[in-house]
Amino acid sequence: VNSCCQVQNTSTLTLRYSMHLDSLSPTRDRDQQKLPAFLTSSSQRTESVGTQNYSGLSVFSVFPTEGELVAGKSQDFVVTFSPDHESLYYSDQLKVVLFGKKVAHEIQLKGAARDHPMFVEGGVPLDVPVESLAVTSPVSPREAPKGGNVLPHKTLNGELQEPVKSILLMLEYIEGGSSPVPAVTELKVGAIQTTQFASKKNVEFSLDNLPLLQQKGFAVDAAKGTVEPGRVKRIGVSWLPPADFGADDPLLVPALLTLKGDIKESYRILFMAKVVSAR
Repeated sequence: VNSCCQVQNTSTLTLRYSMHLDSLSPTRDRDQQKLPAFLTSSSQRTESVGTQNYSGLSVFSVFPTEGELVAGKSQDFVVTFSPDHESLYYSDQLKVVLFGKKVAHEIQLKGAARDHPMFVEGGVPLDVPVESLAVTSPVSPREAPKGGNVLPHKTLNGELQEPVKSILLMLEYIEGGSSPVPAVTELKVGAIQTTQFASKKNVEFSLDNLPLLQQKGFAVDAAKGTVEPGRVKRIGVSWLPPADFGADDPLLVPALLTLKGDIKESYRILFMAKVVSAR
């Protein structure tokens, strides 16, 4: 995937420039001799380089990498994103360096790659934006620990498969107002349009456990539907405490969101709600 950016020389001098990626910095190994990023909170993380390719080849590249920029002229740069596995956390930082030492601009690069042309987004992330480069095989439901919170589903071949991802939807109802206002959030179901996949199928989605969700005070705008390639469907979720709800009781209702396109995938959606006092 290619993207373009432009740098303009507004000075009266010809500028000698070079483009530097943080992932290719000669001091990167030295800079990494500190606590691993996954041991610090997200607010304390300052690293610009995220997930890297298994192959060792650069995730991002830029052209041209150096040259001269005449006074009053501009230069287009092409940034290429070449991931080799699925991840939502590819990142790097591109620096425009003048005369070999002066950093004129810093451009944050971010990318996401998916194995299949459909996805679900929203809620509170339950994974971490720091990945190991070790290639591991997924654990099958048979090998999962006994008593674990596993919600397997059947694939198109009839085989059991664990949900590909868990998503936490947190809703906070504020009590004390003159009229009840529901807590709201949303999920997004997307279908990617790309020439890499020959099929142009719509993505079908459906959410189970709807009666229990409604009993517990949750309302879902669309429990089932279709998404066309290149589109994103926003699914609104709201919550009002039911009459028998105890403010001190934790409320967590799991449901399975199933997507059908070229393949079939399921996502474990955790609906969590609580009551908070108005300040």
